[in-house]
Amino acid sequence: MYEHNVLRTESAIETRGLGKRYGDLWALRDLDLVVPAGTVLGLLGHNGAGKTTTIRLLTTLSTPTEGSATVAGHDVATAAGRVRDSIGVAAQAATVDGLLTGRANLELIGRLYRMSARDARLRADELLVRFGISDAGDRLTKEYSGGMRRRLDLAASLMVDPPVIFLDEPTTGLDPTARRDLWNILRKLVAEGTTILLTTQYLDEADALADNIVVLDHGRSIAQGTPTELKSLIGGERLEVAVDDASLLAPAAEALLPYTDGIPEQDAEARRLIVPLRGRVRLVDVVRSLDAAGVEAVDVQRREATLDDVFITLTGTPPAPSEPELAEEAA
Repeated sequence: MYEHNVLRTESAIETRGLGKRYGDLWALRDLDLVVPAGTVLGLLGHNGAGKTTTIRLLTTLSTPTEGSATVAGHDVATAAGRVRDSIGVAAQAATVDGLLTGRANLELIGRLYRMSARDARLRADELLVRFGISDAGDRLTKEYSGGMRRRLDLAASLMVDPPVIFLDEPTTGLDPTARRDLWNILRKLVAEGTTILLTTQYLDEADALADNIVVLDHGRSIAQGTPTELKSLIGGERLEVAVDDASLLAPAAEALLPYTDGIPEQDAEARRLIVPLRGRVRLVDVVRSLDAAGVEAVDVQRREATLDDVFITLTGTPPAPSEPELAEEAA
């Protein structure tokens, strides 16, 4: 197997006051990160929150306006070449060439990294097997399914066995089975010591993969911690109440005020109310209060807080489907 000789440091990624400004707009400001080697950091945030800007800065595609950052021990501003030798990048859209075979795509990437033809061929063969697409290695990638293209794109980012990988929305557009398959591949990489920084709009993905999470909002970090720590910030349990008519949501919220420990979230389209619970609450008391208020509930259930709850509490709205960040369009 081809081994790329790159020092693997205890902290794979560090930033101090990192910021980027486009004209009068700050796309990112005062970002402090310490990402230990062999872990996954998830970046969460709305479109334009600064996720893609962060990746562009850390992968040397953009230069910081303020602050500093190191990746695999190398400064992104003064040692950009060494940083690029130490990383793999998979962008939101697959970047493989549809007019080349899967094998040819990988060998091309290897040659661009100055690998010998023999090493590039051996590494390509190894990765095709590892990602379960060896049978399609000699087919044109334009014939691949979306899941296969994403696997090949990730394989391309690993051609030189980089210690750090950046994944920008890695599973966007994939079906649930393809997503789970890719998750398993990423878990194996981390178990072998690879560090991953990923952005995602799928909060269950961040919950399943990330050791630590940073929530960005309007270019600033508004929360950092493990998934469990972030959930604990907003309390442990939620009550979900479903009704037949959206007009019943307001009276239901009022009826449940004695049990709430925060502002109830009303989803008129889904005709659903989500209430942060205060202490120990019996469902029978909840049902009685709703009945006394004349609210006929279709369903009432208690559950643990999720990262969706954290995101909505911190930013006000759920994440939206991915689109290019406005700041990056201005670059």
